Amino acid sequence: MPDDVTDPSPFIHVPDPANPGWMTWDLADQCRFNALLGKMIVQRDGDIARARIFPERIHTNLLDGVHGGVTLAFADIALFVGAALLVQADSAGGVTLDLSMQFIGAGKAGEPLDADVELLRETGRLVFLRGLIFQDHGKVAAFSGTLCKATIRK
Repeated sequence: MPDDVTDPSPFIHVPDPANPGWMTWDLADQCRFNALLGKMIVQRDGDIARARIFPERIHTNLLDGVHGGVTLAFADIALFVGAALLVQADSAGGVTLDLSMQFIGAGKAGEPLDADVELLRETGRLVFLRGLIFQDHGKVAAFSGTLCKATIRK
């Protein structure tokens, strides 16, 4: 996207025809960091927000597992998905204050990687969340984080 064009909605959040019940979670500007993770879809299931990516070889380390940096980046983005879907926080203008992760197992390329996120607490400016990243074969990582909601600058 050219620098002189301002898109009022930085996200493309529409139903994903390939995955009924899921919504896309793409940045309109595909030159941003999030695009490195590839296609992402999201859904809300009661008190849980779920994000899903589809890791490929480019997302792996030398041991053929999903790289820890990819897993950590996915957790960070999943926190914003959780904030948006669970408390309608503006995901474009917030910031991560802290993120803690425990790596539990190796993710595999070629199968969907999911992050379930739950809200722990919301205050006027902060959102506290925790989550679990997993695949069909088992748990990959647990994480928790705090986001500062977007503020309007004058």
